[in-house]
Amino acid sequence: MSLKLNKRFLILIMGALLANITLAKHAYADSNDALAPKSSVRDALAMPLHTVTIATVSLEQSLLFYRDGMGMQVEGPLNISPELEKTHRALWQMPDDLSWQTYRLYRKGIESAIQIRLLVLSKPMPTIHDSWNSRELGPFSLGFPNTDTSTLDKHIRTLGFGALNVLESYPIPRADGSTYQIDETIFNAPDFNHGVAITRGNGMAQLGPIDANGKGGPAYSAQVITDSESQLTFYTDVLGLEIRSDRVFKSAGDKGAMNLPNGTEFRFAIVYSKGATTGHMLFVDFHNVEPIKPKNAPSLPNIGLGMWSFPVRSMQQVMDNAKVHGATIVSKPKQVNDPLVGKSMVATLRAPNGFLIEVFEEQR
Repeated sequence: MSLKLNKRFLILIMGALLANITLAKHAYADSNDALAPKSSVRDALAMPLHTVTIATVSLEQSLLFYRDGMGMQVEGPLNISPELEKTHRALWQMPDDLSWQTYRLYRKGIESAIQIRLLVLSKPMPTIHDSWNSRELGPFSLGFPNTDTSTLDKHIRTLGFGALNVLESYPIPRADGSTYQIDETIFNAPDFNHGVAITRGNGMAQLGPIDANGKGGPAYSAQVITDSESQLTFYTDVLGLEIRSDRVFKSAGDKGAMNLPNGTEFRFAIVYSKGATTGHMLFVDFHNVEPIKPKNAPSLPNIGLGMWSFPVRSMQQVMDNAKVHGATIVSKPKQVNDPLVGKSMVATLRAPNGFLIEVFEEQR
């Protein structure tokens, strides 16, 4: 088992640790915060969510939302060699008659923010989702912490994007029984994805570092699932992540930010890399309503949010865990020199719902 890390990977880890220290001076040091780390980053196998891959045929709409709306920076199209494209094709199960251009979207100055690998496909493919309905199973959203969701809400709507509901404000309990306020809008982003603008109030730290303009993220990603025990076991047992918060909520009043029928009950589990304070995953499992099953698989090459990528400390350990767990290994580790994940050994797995997971161990 190799635990060697190159300079770039050490910088990434140190950046995450520094971000943790900054947040710890604020609310994450408060034991009343349910999202405070329960373990040490030293114990992590998979590090925080690093890259989310989105397939699209609409570069213009994607840039309008993520760049002009959410304030991300853009690089691309990136120079992908024929050799790397062939490797990507095998890792991601891309058909031979499909080509694409690759763009990188990132938050300038915030190394711990999730980056987006945007694949602009040469031809239309089936869509992962059939609508923006929040009961549709599969990858759901990217979350963008910020200090003023009210202003961001107005800005995104002026760009022509709708939302599941009006901006919602609601209390979240702390361990001591007190509450803090969440302001949240779940926008209808391109390709039937959702982009979530979210602000934690009452002195709480935001869900990820923010820039000088009060914008941050992506800081997390969400999925709507069934059989949450098997799904969550995959992330904890194969990738070594931890469940940080696990609650049951019920929609009421004006249906909430997800625009669910009143009385809808759902499990809401939040999963982090050990010791991390950002780069996490949210999982929603409905209890008393039937979820909607899309027609197509929740994975590349279908259009939409089709893959999560995690840096790992030991590829061998992940592969061993996957075999013990019975997880599907799509592609065994391959050497790449990739503009988004660097010089790495990369492999792909499938979560129990068929979602594609990429893991990479950086090499010297």
